[in-house]
Amino acid sequence: MLLFAASILLGAPVPPAHTVKPFGEEFPGLDSLAVGAWWEPRPAAKSKKKAAASPGAPTMLVERDQVIAFALYTQQAGVLKLSAQLYPLYPEESKQARLEFKRDGQWIESAKTEVVFPGWSAHFRVEGWDGSKDVAYRVRHGEKAVFEGLVRRDPMDKDAIVIANMSCNSSRTTGARPEILDNLIHQNPDLLFFAGDQTYRHTEHTAGWIEFGLQFRDVMKDRPTICIPDDHDVGHPNLWGEGGKLSERKDNADGGYFYPVAYVNMVQRQQSWHLPDAFDPTPVQRGITTYYTRLKVGGMDFAILEDRKFKSGPFGKIPQQGPRPDHITDEKYDPKSIDLPGLQLLGERQLKFLAAWSEDWVGVRHKAVLSASAFCGAVHMHGGKDSRLLADLDCNGWPQKGRDEALRALRRVQAVHLCG
Repeated sequence: MLLFAASILLGAPVPPAHTVKPFGEEFPGLDSLAVGAWWEPRPAAKSKKKAAASPGAPTMLVERDQVIAFALYTQQAGVLKLSAQLYPLYPEESKQARLEFKRDGQWIESAKTEVVFPGWSAHFRVEGWDGSKDVAYRVRHGEKAVFEGLVRRDPMDKDAIVIANMSCNSSRTTGARPEILDNLIHQNPDLLFFAGDQTYRHTEHTAGWIEFGLQFRDVMKDRPTICIPDDHDVGHPNLWGEGGKLSERKDNADGGYFYPVAYVNMVQRQQSWHLPDAFDPTPVQRGITTYYTRLKVGGMDFAILEDRKFKSGPFGKIPQQGPRPDHITDEKYDPKSIDLPGLQLLGERQLKFLAAWSEDWVGVRHKAVLSASAFCGAVHMHGGKDSRLLADLDCNGWPQKGRDEALRALRRVQAVHLCG
């Protein structure tokens, strides 16, 4: 409130026009805590289901020496990619971030980059990176804001690689995660994998992403991190991406995405830009970006999949056998009735990626596949005790033919599968 009061005394800032409704007139409130006059107080959100409402997001008003919330990175084959997440910036503030490394006891500036709006993220790509050494880094903004961490060397000499596999970070339990964080630091993983639903704030991804980052930054800052968005990250209850088409149903069962492309791409940029370059960066329908790729850490070769983006939606493609297109409760249900031609899970593009990945063993001891969900169906209950499901098509056990293709790709190289 002191920051807000100060802005009134000095004359209220005027938000630039392009920041007011960056996702179009149809979605004026999308990412509202980080767009337009974000510094102005917002009325408390009203929820029809009070018991299900998430507590408020963290404030975006911080001291200006704290505007760099966190950073995360990967490094591979001589390329370091690092993303820094900033809090929203005032109109008069610099929109440039700087990256420095500590060399021989001195901080040396390596790169400058513009802070990207919407989303307030800054992205650095450093070529010619020596992955055999630990190197301290710091991201700077303005005169005072600094965030420090360590780029770890690639642990090629280790007999075992430790991976922390996490997902579904509830927005109903706000604040720090001291027990989880302490255990993570104690385990000292070589790699962090967040398999989706880093936030459940749906239409407020920037605030939710910053909330997640504050909870885990003390472990992310010092080791490579993989984040892949899942359905709730892009504001969906479920997600059948169906190659990026526009979804016109609130339950998304027709497939596609129902929020604007700019919002989906912002989410993916904030969470996944720092991953190694995409195997095939060609956007899918309507210009939605892709990020499926591979990352090698200590001789482990991780294929990072987008198991929602190409998946077929069930509505209108299979016979409905329950109260929802994706919930099957009919006792006469035959799995063959929904195993129909033309349905996709990973899509042809990712199957080609896995085929190429499976044949490349240069510098690789073992392989693993990372995805948001398992390639099976494990859901039997949904909601109350009387809500027994025979099949839940949000799982990756469906479509079966697509699942089988994915499993064959893993089987070819005896890959471990880690997921949310």
